[in-house]
Amino acid sequence: MPQNVQTNANSDGMKTVAELMLEQLRSWGVRRMYGVIGDAILGLTDALAKQDEIQFIAVKHESAAAMMASAEAKLTGNLGVCVSTMGPGLANLLNGLGDAYLDKAPVLAISGQAPTNKIGTDYKQYVDQQELIKPFASYSTLLASPDAAIEVLAKAMHMSLSSGVVTHLSVPKDIFDMKIELQIRQKPVVLQGTTTFQEEDLRQALAIMRTARRPMIVAGVGARSAASSVEELAEKWGAGLLLSLGAKGMLPETSPHVLGGIGQGGNPYAPEVFEKADVVLLVGDTWWPEGYVPKNTRVIQIDFMRQNIGKGIPVELGIVGDSASVVPLLVRGLEKESTDSDWLASWQEARRRWLEENEQEGTRSGSPLHPSRIARAIERTVQPDAVLTIDTGDVTVWMNRNFRPRQQEMLFSGDWRTMGFGLPAAIAAKLSAPDKQVVAVVGDGGLEMVLADLLTAKRYELDITVIVFNNGMLQMERDKMIVGDYRQLGVELTNPDFVRLAEACGWTGYRIESDEQLEETLQRAFSSDGPVLVDVNTAPIVHPETKG
Repeated sequence: MPQNVQTNANSDGMKTVAELMLEQLRSWGVRRMYGVIGDAILGLTDALAKQDEIQFIAVKHESAAAMMASAEAKLTGNLGVCVSTMGPGLANLLNGLGDAYLDKAPVLAISGQAPTNKIGTDYKQYVDQQELIKPFASYSTLLASPDAAIEVLAKAMHMSLSSGVVTHLSVPKDIFDMKIELQIRQKPVVLQGTTTFQEEDLRQALAIMRTARRPMIVAGVGARSAASSVEELAEKWGAGLLLSLGAKGMLPETSPHVLGGIGQGGNPYAPEVFEKADVVLLVGDTWWPEGYVPKNTRVIQIDFMRQNIGKGIPVELGIVGDSASVVPLLVRGLEKESTDSDWLASWQEARRRWLEENEQEGTRSGSPLHPSRIARAIERTVQPDAVLTIDTGDVTVWMNRNFRPRQQEMLFSGDWRTMGFGLPAAIAAKLSAPDKQVVAVVGDGGLEMVLADLLTAKRYELDITVIVFNNGMLQMERDKMIVGDYRQLGVELTNPDFVRLAEACGWTGYRIESDEQLEETLQRAFSSDGPVLVDVNTAPIVHPETKG
């Protein structure tokens, strides 16, 4: 044992490894840790119980804990932290860590491990945690000595925050309680200039842009900080502008250059226009549907992270930098371009057709309710600066299609696309932004995966609203079965009475059976205190863009 380490709990002037880890996390701005109690982390939870600067959010399942950490990281840009016991605890974290991994959210997972003298044995619940988490974590290590506790923790935090990755520490249960003298490491203060570019540095990009007669811009979540500049660039360049789901709300869809969303649930007339583009500028986006753009189109990509350049999209020129710094320089360096008048008419017609059709879709009446009508009612009643957490499934594509955000921020499981994301994300969003209205929009199947965490929202008395598209089906998979001519199997749900279930968990519950009830009931739900669930009887409509 190192000389400066003691196991005597009565040692003076020394702190446990767990206490020092919390002090280190606190100094870097961590205010919450999400997890489930287990015997391999009792030393950590004991230290948590003795302080009040980091709140331990006790959830019902580790998968939800990791989703909460991922959602907090996506919303705030700060480090999200989840904790688990060994064995099944860490295994359960993996689903939520997959979300953080693919969406590049800075998340740190801390898991208890077998005592140091049992590492590598047949000790209960023991598994090589570094091998288990390897596909998701850019850095994972076993804390083999208390002397290294601060060094490896600071390394993990720095990697997560600087690169947008998942990191992981395994801590043997006995090491948490060891007392030691170590200095924590302060978070470095980073001074970053407003730009690393001058106009002349972008000559190549501007030269390509000037060749365009049919320009398009695709903006993703990384373009949010440059929203007004992106709009100005679209105007000056004569370009149509498409938004990814993560970028929805960065500009109102009344903006004359915004065609709508991209992909399933986006503007259905955009692909036929987009495929004719000769130059495409990607701003903070790494994806478009396969086959969306012809091979001879020239593509310029702006992204803050070098590893995103050319990821999944053939790019001629990549610009590594902050969109808020780069895009204004492109605006300044670009002349007012004489874009092909036929091209302007083409994308403007696609925009006009979709605006008209989208408006009509949101007025559909009937019972059960059409998903478009529900999305429109949410649009009309939710606060302009609300945070919406969107679950994965049929509800995702309907919200992408028919919800026209103003300034709302939308959290969702982008590339991992896990069901069950909506409720945990709403819990984390409300804890992280208590002054914001937080609304989870979920399908019945997704909610059923995380029902136990209705109790978590009640435990912390969180003012969140969960809107359930209840159609009794795993509708997205059912759609694919229908369109692909597969026999339907396993898509029918055995649903509880969601209102009574919510009430049993201490929530307020409302049920909506007709479109006449929609706006009034949603407004009542949004104005209620505490957690509220709204169960909407939803028609099982095949989404019009479903492919087999």
